[in-house]
Amino acid sequence: MAPVVSDSRLLYDEMKLKGVVNYVAFEQTMIGYNEIGERHNSIVTLIDFSKPSTEKRFYVFDIQQKQLLFSSYVSHGKNSGENYAVSFSNKSGSYKSSLGFYLTEHTYYGRNGYSLILNGLEKGINDHARARAIVIHGASYSDPSVIARTGRLGRSYGCPALPESVSKLIIDTIKDGSLLFIYANNQDYRNQSGFLSRYKTS
Repeated sequence: MAPVVSDSRLLYDEMKLKGVVNYVAFEQTMIGYNEIGERHNSIVTLIDFSKPSTEKRFYVFDIQQKQLLFSSYVSHGKNSGENYAVSFSNKSGSYKSSLGFYLTEHTYYGRNGYSLILNGLEKGINDHARARAIVIHGASYSDPSVIARTGRLGRSYGCPALPESVSKLIIDTIKDGSLLFIYANNQDYRNQSGFLSRYKTS
């Protein structure tokens, strides 16, 4: 188990992520990347809900190329918190975000425009994502201009909503079987996660 953690630190340093990406969140992302064989490529998305909505906290990496491809703002669920997402749920109608590992699926056009289906991989934590229609989509309330008016981004019904200016490009980069991880500094999640519970992360 130790090599995964040490390899994560080496990769983090090689990608020059210090000061940009929370290392603990990156380390846990890489644990899932090495554990989850169903992923189809080396593209990985990290959403870091330990950061406020007023900061960029949606990151897309190409692990094979050792590149940070995107860094963006992203909204959380309206009942997860105000500027910070602090409460999470797997229940329909909760209007909360769900933590954990997902695989991206196919795209479609729905009421929120161009959207990307997410398949939650963790039973009891995020496996109701499809039934809850938790998808990635663009939204005007996720534009950083909203921060100047309200002091935070707007919030979704639980979806990770991106600024409309970048949503299509990001969705097209991460669709069709890439790994996505939604992180928070949440010990309950880590204890429950089948991917993280047996690791001693930082």
